[in-house]
Amino acid sequence: MAGFKAPDFNERMAAAKAAKEKALKKLAAKPAPDPAVVAERIAARAAKEEAAAERRAQRQREMEEAKLAKIAAAEAAAAAEAEAAERAKQTEAEKKAARDAKYAARKARKR
Repeated sequence: MAGFKAPDFNERMAAAKAAKEKALKKLAAKPAPDPAVVAERIAARAAKEEAAAERRAQRQREMEEAKLAKIAAAEAAAAAEAEAAERAKQTEAEKKAARDAKYAARKARKR
């Protein structure tokens, strides 16, 4: 049985050249794509991109609506807080008026 003989540089170069030529022949033998199939792929890609653009626009609209709703809720909360503070002020004024009326009535009874 003969031992293994390592290929020398020239043999490796020839094998590489043959592999490249074989790959080029295979590529050249490949038929051109059918124009109808290419057109169909282009149309499918365009439809997919259009759907993605619509989804992005919808998501953007939803984000804007959420932002506006959040701002409106904050404004409503601020208005409610201001109203509650105003009611508290009125309540304090009413309490003071009631105290003053009691004091005046007590003074009037003493006379």
